[in-house]
Amino acid sequence: MRLRPFRALRPPPALAPRVVSPPYDVVSRREAAALAEGNPLSFLHVGRSDIDLPEDVDPHDPRVYAAARAALDRFVADGTLSRDAEPSVYVYRQVREGRVQTGVVACVHVDDYERGVIRKHEDTRPDKEDDRTRHVLALGAHAEPVFLVHRDAPAVERLVADAVASGAVYDFATADGVRHIVWRTPDPGAYVAAFAAVPGAYVADGHHRSASAVRAARELRAARDGGLAGADWFLAVLFPANHARILPYNRLVADLGGRTAAEVRARLERVGRLGRAPEPMPTRPGTFGLYFGATSGWERLELPQSSIDRADPIGSLDVSLLQDRVLGPVLGIGDPRTDPRIDFVGGIRGAGELAGRVDSGAAALAISMYPTTMEQVMAVADAGHVMPPKSTWFEPKLLSGFFVHELRD
Repeated sequence: MRLRPFRALRPPPALAPRVVSPPYDVVSRREAAALAEGNPLSFLHVGRSDIDLPEDVDPHDPRVYAAARAALDRFVADGTLSRDAEPSVYVYRQVREGRVQTGVVACVHVDDYERGVIRKHEDTRPDKEDDRTRHVLALGAHAEPVFLVHRDAPAVERLVADAVASGAVYDFATADGVRHIVWRTPDPGAYVAAFAAVPGAYVADGHHRSASAVRAARELRAARDGGLAGADWFLAVLFPANHARILPYNRLVADLGGRTAAEVRARLERVGRLGRAPEPMPTRPGTFGLYFGATSGWERLELPQSSIDRADPIGSLDVSLLQDRVLGPVLGIGDPRTDPRIDFVGGIRGAGELAGRVDSGAAALAISMYPTTMEQVMAVADAGHVMPPKSTWFEPKLLSGFFVHELRD
C-alpha cells in the first residue's frame, strides 16, 4: 500500500495538552461545549465548531463550516498550530491501564480505499458523509486521522522500535488517564518503502472520515488545476492489528414489547441456557449478559455452541446472533439502525452504566456483549461484507489536534 509523508500543522509541545481533544463523533454538542469551555485553544473549535454558534443553529448550517475554517485560520495565525518545514512521518503511542498501542502517522491514498487495498467493515450514512465532506472542503484540510490496522509487518515494527528509542515530541496524559506519546521519525522514506510491502490495511475507526476524503478528492479532481494534489491523500494512523483493542458495544432496550420480564425469560429459555451470571460481562463468544433490574440482578444467556456456524463471518458475530435470535424474534426489534426501542452504549462506560439506565427507568433491559475480535473484523472486510451496526468500539480513541493535513500539501 502507498504511504506519504506530510507537512503537519501541529501544536507546540507546551500547548499540545490544551489543544488536543476527543474526535468530533464521540462527543455531543453539549459535551463538546463543556470540554472547550474556557479553553480557546481546544481543537473542538475546529472539529465541533457548532459549539461557537447559538444552540438553535443546525449542525449542518453553512455557518458551522465557516466557523471551523475561521478557527483553523486563527490557530495558524496565532501559533497554536505551526506547519512543519519538511514532510514527515510520525509514530503515535497510546498507553491505557498498561496496554500499549503504537501506530505510524502518515497519509494514505484515496484510490487505495476505492480499490479495496484499504478495506472497510461498516456501511456509512449519507448525512454523516455529507457533513464530513463539507468539513474537509471548508477547511481545505483533513482535521482528524482515520484509525487503520494492518497485519504483521516486521519491517515497519523495526522502524517503529528505532523511532521510539529517541526523544519524544509530545508526552503527556489526558484527564481520562491515557498517556499520549509522539515521535518524529528521522527517515520518512524508509516507512514509505516498508509499507509498499504491506498488502493492505483495514479501517478500524473512521469510516465516515475515509469516505468523505474520497468524496472531497473526487470533487477537487473535477475542479482543480493541479494545485491540490494533497487532496488525493488522507490522514491516518496505522497500527498493527494485534495492538488494537476492541471493547463491546452493549445494548439497551427501551421496553419489552408488551411482555413481562417473566414472559421474555420464558422465550429466552427456548433460545439457550438462561441462568444467574457470576459477573455482568460475558467471558466468551455466544453468551450475553441480561439485566432486567436490581431485583433479579445480572443473568446470562448461553447459546448452544453447536448451533453457531463459525465459518460464516457475519452470521457468527455475536451482534448478529443477538439480533437473529433475541432482538428480532423475542423482542420484536426488526432493524437496529432505525428502531427507536434500541440504544447502544460503548463498552468504555462499563456495566454500571447499563444497570443504572435500567434502574432509572430509562430502559427495560440491558444486554452486555462479548467484544468482536480484530480477526473477525478483518475476516468480514476480506470477504467484502459489512458488519451490522454498532459492532465495534475501539478504545482508546485517537485524539484530534495533534496533526492536520492540508490539502495543498
